Amino acid sequence: MTATAPIALSGAPGSPYTRKMVALLRYRRLPYRLLPTEGPALDGLPAPKVRLLPTFYLPGPTGVLEAVVDSTPIIRRLETEHAGRSVIPTDPALAFIDELIEDYADEWLTKAMFHYRWANAADIRHAGRQLPLWRNLSQTDESLAALSRMISQRQIDRLYVVGSNAVTGTVIEASYRRFLDAFEAHLTAQPYILGRRPAACDFAVYGQLTQLALFDPTPMALTAEVAPRVYAWVNLMEDRTGVEPADDDWVDIQALPDTLLALLREIGRVYPPVMLANARALITGAASVEAAVDGEPWTQPPFPYQGKCLQWLRTSRAALPDPARRSVDAALAGTGCESLFG
Repeated sequence: MTATAPIALSGAPGSPYTRKMVALLRYRRLPYRLLPTEGPALDGLPAPKVRLLPTFYLPGPTGVLEAVVDSTPIIRRLETEHAGRSVIPTDPALAFIDELIEDYADEWLTKAMFHYRWANAADIRHAGRQLPLWRNLSQTDESLAALSRMISQRQIDRLYVVGSNAVTGTVIEASYRRFLDAFEAHLTAQPYILGRRPAACDFAVYGQLTQLALFDPTPMALTAEVAPRVYAWVNLMEDRTGVEPADDDWVDIQALPDTLLALLREIGRVYPPVMLANARALITGAASVEAAVDGEPWTQPPFPYQGKCLQWLRTSRAALPDPARRSVDAALAGTGCESLFG
């Protein structure tokens, strides 16, 4: 038997998307090698068009290695290339719910991660000291101090990109607290978001929570205090190689538990208003995204990638067989998520 060559990717512990994909590779028992983000280990490997973490190095159509980014399509590619231990539900309607929740984690929960890290003094100090050390443990104190200042200021100056400011900060923090409450309640019913086996959306949520629950001091303290199950879940999700999934471990789309519906209602409360306003701004060429979330004004620059995310979700829903689309619409009715497709 020929051994499968390890999948090469470069990433860092402070990247929620790196943590998302490493945990997924572990769960799927796919051999991998995690490379640093710079240095001789990357010599000879192609450079990505856009520098994002993680970067995967996968064969292109001609067999030549290509640098590939964007975790969601990479997950789907791995599904087609490697059988077994799938993270995509077999029911197409439930697979769409999985895709929706994954996108919420990747595009909304990340706002909480970025906000908490760079809007509070204690979190800024912690991240400012740790992130440079992940590049080079042996650098001098002088180099560390200079790099810490540079990284911190650069990220603080980018807070506006995710919509974090003096007004929206309270909206982001209230949403994160409600998410914790909803997820904590959900974990009393089942160990994963869509049943008794992890789905792609679990790894997306996990990725953001590796930072919010386990790294940044302010949200970590909040998570440990109000959501002990969530805190424990994040630690457990790091390595799920011992889970033996079964086909009947997925929830029934026709009978979603009340706790999952509550989680979808939280998603529908905050995520669609910003995604829809962003789409309008991109269409009209507006210089700013203007929305209302929880009755508060929300402003951020237009984000072309999130416009693509919305279009991909709409395309996925439109491609569903009629019975599956009806099941999705029934599941989302009244959650607020249905407004994404109206």
